[in-house]
Amino acid sequence: MKSGNARRAGAGARGSFKTIYVYTGREFVFSTGVSFLFFFFIFFLNQMLLMAERVLAKRVPVWDVVLLIFYSLPGIVALSLPFAALVGSLMTMGKFSAQNEIIAFQASGISLRHIFVPIFALGVFFSCFSFVMNDYFLPLGTLRFNTLYRSLLQSHPELEIESYSIKAFQDSIIANGRVEGQQVETLFILDKEAQGSKRIIMAESALIDKSTAGVISLAMKNVTSHAISADDRTQYSYSHAETMNYNLLLKNISAAFRNPSPREMSSYDVYVEIKQKQNALAAREKENELKISLAQLEYTQAYRDMVNKIYSGSLTSENARNTLSRLASTLSSLKDRKFSDNTLQIFLIEFHKKFSLPASCVVFIIFAFPVGLFTHKSGRSVGFGIGLFVSIFYWGMLVAGQTLGIRAQFPAFWSMWIPDIAILALGFAAGILRVLK
Repeated sequence: MKSGNARRAGAGARGSFKTIYVYTGREFVFSTGVSFLFFFFIFFLNQMLLMAERVLAKRVPVWDVVLLIFYSLPGIVALSLPFAALVGSLMTMGKFSAQNEIIAFQASGISLRHIFVPIFALGVFFSCFSFVMNDYFLPLGTLRFNTLYRSLLQSHPELEIESYSIKAFQDSIIANGRVEGQQVETLFILDKEAQGSKRIIMAESALIDKSTAGVISLAMKNVTSHAISADDRTQYSYSHAETMNYNLLLKNISAAFRNPSPREMSSYDVYVEIKQKQNALAAREKENELKISLAQLEYTQAYRDMVNKIYSGSLTSENARNTLSRLASTLSSLKDRKFSDNTLQIFLIEFHKKFSLPASCVVFIIFAFPVGLFTHKSGRSVGFGIGLFVSIFYWGMLVAGQTLGIRAQFPAFWSMWIPDIAILALGFAAGILRVLK
C-alpha cells in the first residue's frame, strides 16, 4: 500500500515538473520571440538603409530586391537571436518575480533549478540554431547574394556608382560626388595606362552609359588628365578635353565578389585558411632561421680568416673590424626581423567570433536568471531595460575586442571571448548575491 502511494506521489511530482517545464518554456519562448522581433527590426532596418541608395533607388526589379533582402536575412537572424535570448530570459524571470510566482513555485516544492532547466535547454537550442545560421546559411546567402548582384550589374551597371563613394576596381580607383539617376557629379579617377604610367583623371561631371553589354561607360565632361611616366617620374604629360569616354569592364567589378570575407565563410573554411596562412608564416620564419644560421657561419668563418690574415700582416685590424661590423649588423637585422600577417589575425578573430557570439545565448541566460530574480516590480519592462543595457555593453566589448585584436595584435581568443567571460562572471556574482540574500 505504501509503495503504491509512493509511486503515485512520484508520478505526481514528475507530472508537476513537466507542467512547470512547459509553462516556463512557453513564457521564455514568448518573451524571446517579442525581443527577437525588436532586435530583428533594428538590424533589418539598418540593412534596408544600407541597401536603399545602393539598390532601391536604382529602379531594380522589386522581386530582385526581395531576393537580395532574403539572402541577407541569415546574418540578421544570427545576430538578433543571442540578444533576444538575453532580453527574453530577463523578461521571463522579471515577470515571475514581479507576480510572486517564484515564491509560489518554492512554496509548492518547486526549486529554482527546475525553473532554470527549461530556460537553459532552450538557450542551448537557440545557441546551436544561431551557430547554424551563421556558419551555414550566412555563407550560402552571401553566395546567392553575390551571384544575383553580379547578374544585376549586367542590366544595372550604375549599381556600382554610388553618391559620395570611393570604389577600388581591378586597375583603377574611382571617387565621385553626388549621383542622381545616370548623372554623376565631380569624378576623380586613378589608374594605370598600358605602358605602366600612372594617370589622374578629373571630370566636372559624367553620364553613365550602359548601352554596351559588359561595360560601364562614363561619358565625362570638362576633363583634365595628368599622367606620370613609369620609367622617369620627372616626365609627365598634361591634357584637357571637353569630353572623354572612360570604360569599366564588369568582369573587373565582379572580381571583388570572388573572395568572400571570413565573416561570410563557414568556420571550417576559415579554419583551413588559418592553417594555410600559419604554414606560410612558419615557412617564412624557417627561411629566416636558415639565413641566420648561414650568417652566423659566415661571421665565424670570416672572423677566423681575418685573425690569420692579421697575424700574417695581409690585413689591418681596422679593415677587419669594419668587415666584421658589417656582418654583425646583417646578423642582428635578421635576428630582429619579426614576421606577421594582419589577414591571419583577422581570420583568427572571425573564427573565434563564430563560436563566441552563438555561445552568448547560453551565457546571457546564466546571467539573466539570477539578475531577473531581483526585479520585483514592473518585471517585464525592467527586464527589457536591463537587457538593452547589457546588449549595448556586450556589443561595445565585442567591437573593442575586435579593434584591439586587429590594431594592437591582442590575442584573438581573448578578443572575442572576454565579453562572454565578463557577462558570465557577472551572472555568477548575481547568483552568489541571490543565495546570500
